[in-house]
Amino acid sequence: MRASYIEDIKSWEQEFTFYSEVSVRFSETDMFGHLNNTVTFAYFEYARIEFLKHIKLMNDWLKPTNETIPVVADLQCDYVRQVFFDEKLRIYVKINSIGSSSIDIHYMAKNVKQEIVFTGRGTMVQIDKKTGKGSKWSEEKLKVFNK
Repeated sequence: MRASYIEDIKSWEQEFTFYSEVSVRFSETDMFGHLNNTVTFAYFEYARIEFLKHIKLMNDWLKPTNETIPVVADLQCDYVRQVFFDEKLRIYVKINSIGSSSIDIHYMAKNVKQEIVFTGRGTMVQIDKKTGKGSKWSEEKLKVFNK
C-alpha cells in the first residue's frame, strides 16, 4: 500500500467500525469484466451517506429550513486489487480528522476474503447555503463526531 494518508495499515484498518455492503453490478464493470474505476466514488458516496445517517447528521441537512449543507471538497481512491462482477464488498467509513467546518473521511473496501481492494479519503465541508462559505460545526455536531 502506498497511499499517503495511511501511515500504518494495520492500525488504520482496525479503526474502522461502520460499513455498508454493496454487490458489483454487471453495469459497473468494464469490457475486461472488472469494476470500472469511476464506480468506487459512487460506492464512497453511498457508504458516506449511510454513515452520516447512522450518526444522525443527514437528518438536519435534509431539512429545507436548515441553513447549511455538506459538500465534498476533494476525493481520492487508491486501487489495491481488481474487483469483478458480482463480488460482495464492504465499504468502511470513518472520520479521520475534524476541522472547524470540515471533516476528513477515510474509506476502505474489503472483499469476502477480508482483503483490502481499494482505499480512499476525502474532505467534506459544511457550507452556508446563502454565502457558499464554510460554516463552523456546532458544539452538538462536534460531540457526534467525537463519539
